[in-house]
Amino acid sequence: MRFDVITLMPEMVEAVIEFGVTGRAKKRDLIELHCWNPRDQTEDVHRTVDDRPYGGGPGMVMKADCLLKTIREVKKQAPEKTKVIYLSPQGKPLEQSMLLDTSVNEQSLILLCGRYEGVDERVIELEVDEEWSIGDYVLSGGELGAMVVIDGITRLLPSVLGHNESAEQDSFSDDLLDHGHYTRPEVVEDLEVPAVLKSGDHKAIASWRRKQALGRTFQKRPDLLENRSLSDEDQKLLDEYLKYFKK
Repeated sequence: MRFDVITLMPEMVEAVIEFGVTGRAKKRDLIELHCWNPRDQTEDVHRTVDDRPYGGGPGMVMKADCLLKTIREVKKQAPEKTKVIYLSPQGKPLEQSMLLDTSVNEQSLILLCGRYEGVDERVIELEVDEEWSIGDYVLSGGELGAMVVIDGITRLLPSVLGHNESAEQDSFSDDLLDHGHYTRPEVVEDLEVPAVLKSGDHKAIASWRRKQALGRTFQKRPDLLENRSLSDEDQKLLDEYLKYFKK
């Protein structure tokens, strides 16, 4: 998977491949990261990338000319039909399904990081395919959003994680939150590991984990279950969970 990031702060974005899962994926050549600074496409001595907004108002807006030149230069080097994603508070809320779909169906992404008050709207109209948002809040720029996207997609690529089922069992992979996890020691301040997890009964363990995932989703993110039709077995597990926790 190839990631091309258009940013005024390339060093910030490059940090995402220095550590952890993404760092190991980069060392194994499972991902590529290329950062492009729009200042390199300016022609004035000050390398100006922003200007005052038409109509007045606070802040500055990133200029169209340098951004369009940068995007088009990246497209010359990236695979054909590469999507351009603008990280923006106005974008579609990022979901696990979007990351999974991208990891399966795309060879590369161009991630555009805004700064200041955002980018000239004509850049979006001419070159942006989709806008993505990592949440209903405002950050200083799109770099952190780009890093989230890179990390989220990378861990879904084949052979990146150490165990094939790791990504499949993550929260949101089945539109459910993850079940709880335990490791040694067996007792921590009088709290014991659930007996079923030590039983060796894999069917019972799978059922317990499913019940926990359903119950935790109902308690913490009920919105995820609102439009979901549960199977008879899942409804039974959820009822058992709720009966226990209502006591």
